[in-house]
Amino acid sequence: MLRTNLSTRPFYNDRAIHLGIALAAVLVSALTIWNVVRVVTLSRQNTELATKVNSDHAEAEQLTRMADDIRREINKDELLLVVESAREANALIDQRTFSWTAFFNRLESTMPPDVMLTSVRPAVKAGVTRVTMTVLGRRAEDVDEFSEKLEASGAFEDVVPAQQDRTTEGLYRVVLECIYTGLEEAPPAPEPVAKPTPRPTPGGAL
Repeated sequence: MLRTNLSTRPFYNDRAIHLGIALAAVLVSALTIWNVVRVVTLSRQNTELATKVNSDHAEAEQLTRMADDIRREINKDELLLVVESAREANALIDQRTFSWTAFFNRLESTMPPDVMLTSVRPAVKAGVTRVTMTVLGRRAEDVDEFSEKLEASGAFEDVVPAQQDRTTEGLYRVVLECIYTGLEEAPPAPEPVAKPTPRPTPGGAL
């Protein structure tokens, strides 16, 4: 007869094992569902982006064709005429903003007695006024003095002689080129005047 002592058999907690397996199954199911939802979302976004890219390509091609059609319809001669007219209009506007009165006043204040202005031609381009003037002087030193006074006035910059020769009368004829800024040199600040110290009056009252 076989006799077995059942009290020596190990005890297993089957309920805890089953609970762990169930939790693992739930976790795996949740991760699987999350991955499926993520894949579906990314796939939808990819489809939308691809559709938008194709739409942008189609629109770009359409605009390119429209631009080519417009270029073919443009008359180059007429376009050049319009550009030249606009350039002339801008030049006229710039000349209207040029103050001849202020310009000649500055020349008169800097010109030595033995120097005479014979011609002047301003040209405004890109907001910069360049002036070409022809002067006559008895001596070359007189013309140099005139150039130095122009720059010292603060209204002229880069005064350089572009051309010079002698006239039949023996005068020095010089073509000066410079940049006219229209800015004058700031006058020196007046010195402060010392106030007189009041003298006390008899009786101590001021």
